[in-house]
Amino acid sequence: MLDLAWSEIALIAVVALVVIGPKDLPDAIKGVAKGIQSLRRKVAEFQQQADELVREAKLEDVRNQIADVRNTISDIRNFDLKGEIEKAVDADGTVRKAFEDPMAGSSYTPPSYEPPPVPENAPAFVPPEVARWAPPPPPPPAPVAEAPPAPAFVPPAQSAAAKPAGTTPSV
Repeated sequence: MLDLAWSEIALIAVVALVVIGPKDLPDAIKGVAKGIQSLRRKVAEFQQQADELVREAKLEDVRNQIADVRNTISDIRNFDLKGEIEKAVDADGTVRKAFEDPMAGSSYTPPSYEPPPVPENAPAFVPPEVARWAPPPPPPPAPVAEAPPAPAFVPPAQSAAAKPAGTTPSV
């Protein structure tokens, strides 16, 4: 520690014996020993405090790492995948505009339904007994003039000339 040889220690002991004297030398040695012990205690206490600071610093590093992990987790939870994809694919918004409904801003309303008018003298309900005695409905009107049957095949050149007015082609 101090790298003193035996000869140097013997020289210090002789000087102390001459300076202090043989009568007070044991008290001086006890005082020096107590001073060295208190110095060792203070050094040990300082070393413990330094070790605690190192542990706290390491704990602070661990706390910082935990805070970093928490920040990363909150970033992951708040990550907007849809927004990031939209930024990457459609930065200027042209794709979104292409798929928007062109009628979204219009004020089109469908026409309202109105039931057909009911004659004023029509009853709301016709009992079945009365309905049995009601006269039968009139027969459908007969056709005015019967048209001749259509030929099975009409060539295209004759179809325009042979087609009577007001008839529809048969399929």
